[in-house]
Amino acid sequence: MGLTFVTDPVSVSTPATSANLGPGFDALGLALTLYDDLTARVAEAGFSVEVSGQGSGELPADEEHLVVQAMLATFDELGERPPGLAVRCVNRIPQARGLGSSSAAIVGGVQLARGLVRGGLELIDDAEALRIAAKIEGHPDNVAPCLLGGFTVAWTEGTGARAVRLNPADGVRPTVFIPAERGYTATARAALPSEVPHRDAAFNAGRSALFTHALTSDPALLFPATEDRLHQGYRAAGMPGTTSLVAALRSVGVAAVVSGAGPTVLALTEVPGDFHPGTHWHSEVLGVDGAGAVVKGGMVEHAERGPVAAGRKS
Repeated sequence: MGLTFVTDPVSVSTPATSANLGPGFDALGLALTLYDDLTARVAEAGFSVEVSGQGSGELPADEEHLVVQAMLATFDELGERPPGLAVRCVNRIPQARGLGSSSAAIVGGVQLARGLVRGGLELIDDAEALRIAAKIEGHPDNVAPCLLGGFTVAWTEGTGARAVRLNPADGVRPTVFIPAERGYTATARAALPSEVPHRDAAFNAGRSALFTHALTSDPALLFPATEDRLHQGYRAAGMPGTTSLVAALRSVGVAAVVSGAGPTVLALTEVPGDFHPGTHWHSEVLGVDGAGAVVKGGMVEHAERGPVAAGRKS
């Protein structure tokens, strides 16, 4: 028996995310209150994508668009594709800045596909949706918080990606510092060595464990918990402005890290009011998103996960 596709459009809001968070390379992630809004409907034939906001005029407008690619991969898991798709993307997450724009597109596509199929929530649950998204992205650290919201610890085992979601403490106040220039994950990963000293691996293991406690229970420990020896130092030469800003923030006691592969900088504790990053940076105070990729309309309503931490925009 084939799938039944719903006739009404469905929409999803996908949050920006920050991965690594200092010591948790390829494992830790945080969902932030900055969103792309995506809408899709089944069409009689063909694939069309309308993009406004971030990436407008740059991203593909057909089946090569990452949202459509993720939708098709999800439909393939379900065993049947619709005859066509019409997708609209209102993008607010900056492209290639270390804020999970590709994960937002992938998770959004997976969720839209679930929403366009009658009974999609039962046919593909959140655990399977995570595995599909991580397989497309190549690693689960951004797709996990994008899908689930909050603070996530993700890993990969024989059956694919898995993650647990935890609630950050109320004292967590993320601020992002976004530069004009872009950075690319492939370039950042190419700067990493194939081996690291055992003492550095042990250092990061301890800091990652401390980070989980600090973010969820004791934000006063976030400064030492965000120290890293596995990736930020190796990538420093490729993004000197990012490295300098992280150092400047940490010199005044702010728990600052490179967001994902950069070049955005993430501060997890309050930034002093008299701190000025310079005209090169756009800063925004955000909250921690608590719901993840919320689907509206169609036959899927994403499970409510509740607020995680209050935040504000500036």
